[in-house]
Amino acid sequence: QVQLVESGGGLVQPGGSLRLSCAASGSIFSIYAMGWYRQGPGKQRELVAAITSGGSTIYADSVKGRFTISRDNAKNTVFLQMNSLKAEDTAVYYCNAHIRPVVAPNYDYWGQGTQVTVSS
Repeated sequence: QVQLVESGGGLVQPGGSLRLSCAASGSIFSIYAMGWYRQGPGKQRELVAAITSGGSTIYADSVKGRFTISRDNAKNTVFLQMNSLKAEDTAVYYCNAHIRPVVAPNYDYWGQGTQVTVSS
């Protein structure tokens, strides 16, 4: 059984910062790409940022220069440092990881989501 557990969401004022964490646990053989998605009110889920096991990253244009994704492979954890937050960043943020479990095929796993609200 593989699980992704997120933490770090909350309420922050515009211009503020938050750091999200997502830890993968369970019978994991290997973790490939990890990423963060978000779904704002009335919007479709969208990719925010992703990182490969080798450290290559991609970002949505709307967050470039403000958000930074990183990972700790030894701890099976991915982070999202969010700076200069704007009201339009308000959304539920979901962690995603492409994982090869020990005794199962590769699969895309999702966290439960963490709410980020940017408001004064």
